[in-house]
Amino acid sequence: MASNGQKVVLITGCSSGIGLRIAVMLAKDKKKQYHVIATMRDLKRKDKLVEAAGDTYGQTLTLQTLDVCSDESVRQCISSVKDRHIDVLINNAGISLVGPLESIGMDEMKKVFETNFFGMVRMIKEVMPDMKRRRGGHIIVVSSVMGLQGVVFNDIYAASKFAVEGFCESMAVQLLKFNITVSMIEPGPVHTELEVKMVEEMSKKEFPGSDPETVHYFKNIYLPSSIDIFETLGQTPDDIARCTKKVIEAPHPCFHNMTNPLYTPIVALKYADETGGLSVHAFYHMLFNLGSLMHVAMNVLKCITCGCLRGRTVTPS
Repeated sequence: MASNGQKVVLITGCSSGIGLRIAVMLAKDKKKQYHVIATMRDLKRKDKLVEAAGDTYGQTLTLQTLDVCSDESVRQCISSVKDRHIDVLINNAGISLVGPLESIGMDEMKKVFETNFFGMVRMIKEVMPDMKRRRGGHIIVVSSVMGLQGVVFNDIYAASKFAVEGFCESMAVQLLKFNITVSMIEPGPVHTELEVKMVEEMSKKEFPGSDPETVHYFKNIYLPSSIDIFETLGQTPDDIARCTKKVIEAPHPCFHNMTNPLYTPIVALKYADETGGLSVHAFYHMLFNLGSLMHVAMNVLKCITCGCLRGRTVTPS
């Protein structure tokens, strides 16, 4: 139970990665400003979070079961909170999907949208009426730069994040009238166990339904380039957690919060040309015509950019 003056922060998807690190960072706040309700679909996966939380577990951090894909689970979780009072909702739960489109089943695509988009909508829909009545609240959504700029072979994941961005951009206007702030956290590449595992699995996987040429481009061009980008531009979950904490504590939080300054020029290409041709052709040449050169460029960039710059996050205001 939150103490007087503490903000109640509910976070989805806390079993690992970004959600876990946000929960732990807020729970360990030196001023004890937050009571964190860390949620996950299966509490059998709580061990990493409990270990990282240390003495804060059971004090400034508590655990709840929550499946964002279930109306009943969402309702039960929110109703279990005292007076249904949540000051900050952090929508972090999400899944990725990568690969040639022809080899991806419709059920897999629907699962991505059910988690990444409709899961977020369920959460906001459940907490919004109470926040409106209190005339206050902060809704934070962990989106992605892929919600701003599509990336080849990430078609469905990017589409789900574009949907997230459009929904939140629309809601932000309405909710401002009720003194509720909406903020997007938009990471680029983030080093997590899931990403490493995904690359390993994809390199060995067969892709029935896709033509050999496309499979070649995916395995031999996209995946190596992806590894280079993650190694050079990638941040850690702690970097994203620090940015999220700054957004919570900012007197006037921004709507867009890109966490990685090194990724800004890539997104800027899209807005430099309203026809879209510049970004489409730039990405085409980077992937298909400059693959080996990009590998060299990434290694050079890795050498000339210090760790503090690669890890630097935005300071929202």
